[in-house]
Parts: sequence; C-alpha cells; structure tokens
Amino acid sequence: MLSAVIEGIGYWSRGLPSWEAARAFALGGAEVADAPSRPSPLLLAANERRRAPETVAVALDVALAACQAAGRDPAALPSVFASSHGDMAITDYMCSTLASEPRTISPTRFHNSVHNAAAGYWTIGAGAMRPATALSALEASFAQGLIEALVQLAAGDDAVLLVGYDGAATGPLARVAASRGLLGAALVLARPDRRGAAGGPLLRAWLGDGEAGVGDGKLSARETGNASAAMLPLFDALAARHDRLALPAGAGRILQVELAHD
Repeated sequence: MLSAVIEGIGYWSRGLPSWEAARAFALGGAEVADAPSRPSPLLLAANERRRAPETVAVALDVALAACQAAGRDPAALPSVFASSHGDMAITDYMCSTLASEPRTISPTRFHNSVHNAAAGYWTIGAGAMRPATALSALEASFAQGLIEALVQLAAGDDAVLLVGYDGAATGPLARVAASRGLLGAALVLARPDRRGAAGGPLLRAWLGDGEAGVGDGKLSARETGNASAAMLPLFDALAARHDRLALPAGAGRILQVELAHD
C-alpha cells in the first residue's frame, strides 16, 4: 500500500473551469455561465499561450492551479503527466499532411506533436529543473501516473505534481481511439507524514485484480466521452467526500483507492 496527502487540486473542462466549479457541480450545482472555451495558462507568455495546443493549455492550467492550492512553488516539484493519447488533433494533422503535402508541415505543430509536449512546456514555463515524467497507458494512464507519483514519494520526494489530461480525437483516429471534449485535472501529493501541516485528505492506494466500474458521479457522467474520464471517480469522491473507489490500472488490474477526509 502506498499513501500520500492531497495538498492541492486543479480541474478544468468546458463549463467547469476550476476545481471550485467542478466540486460545486458534483454536489448538485450548475455549470459556470460564460466560461471560457479554452484555458489560458498564465505560466506562458501571451504569444506562447496562443500557439500552445489545447492539451498543453489545459495541462498547464490545472497544474498551476493545484500548485497554488497547495501553496507550493511549481519550480520545486517533480511532475508526472499522464495522457491516454497526447494531442490527437496534431497527430491527425501530421499524418494527413505527410500523406498529401509533406513539404508544408508546420514546424510549430511538429514540435507540439510529441507526447511529452505538456511536460516540456511546464518545465520551461515554471522554470522547473526537477524530473518530469510523461506516460501513457490508455484508460489506465491516470492510475499508472498516480502509482508513479506515489512511488516517487515513497522513494524520498517531499511532494509530487500529478496531471491527467486529454483532448478530442479527429479524423480517422477518432474511429479507433475515440475522445471528446477537453479535460484536465491535477493533484499535488505530499508525503503522508506531512498531513498535519497540509490538512488535506489522506490517500491510500494498492493494486488488485478486477475491472473498474463506470463512475456514477456527476463529473464522471458529464465527461464520459473523454479519454481521461477514467480518472474522474477520484475527483467525484474528493468532491462528495466518499472514501472508496477503484481506477482501471490495465491488464485486468484495478487501483483501489481509499480516502480519509478530515
């Protein structure tokens, strides 16, 4: 069993542009009227904000929000970025352009096509010199990212930033790797011996056999079409102060999660 204190939470989806808005919605509230259709990550300069893909924008937005909620310096944290697909809109653009007009490939889109683009933008924007991990495990991506973050804490890190995100699929990829909308969520996790100082819920996690059921919380139901929706039972549980849930961990395995709220 691995454990951590949740010091800070970040969240963004269209209509729910913050953890406060998402938590209120999960408890029966309404979406935010006139919410922006795209996040605007403050860590990036204005021109970089405009050029960054939506997946990068949402990942950086929730990452910074979680760090601010935790009162942590973003530059001081190692980070784990978990995404099922990276940016499939750019992948579709790259494939279709290479097949039709390869000499017209955009250099900007090319360097944004890599799966660790969000992690790279984060380390540059935050000035972070700590290790940054980018991983993908389809619907098990967030669970595997959570395991990675918890292992880093167990190995001695004081706190770790965990970010999950995915955008919409387009073109032929959408038929084999469906994803809709734009979704990002982040946690700052600290060593369990900091619980008294941090004051957040204590998370315990362990691997088991089985299949994780579909989340029945309001956030899970709202974002069911997004490739990162598998992480949302945890955020529904945090909002409603539930104490048990399971996340898909791949290959017939689940990550059992127990939350101890104050």
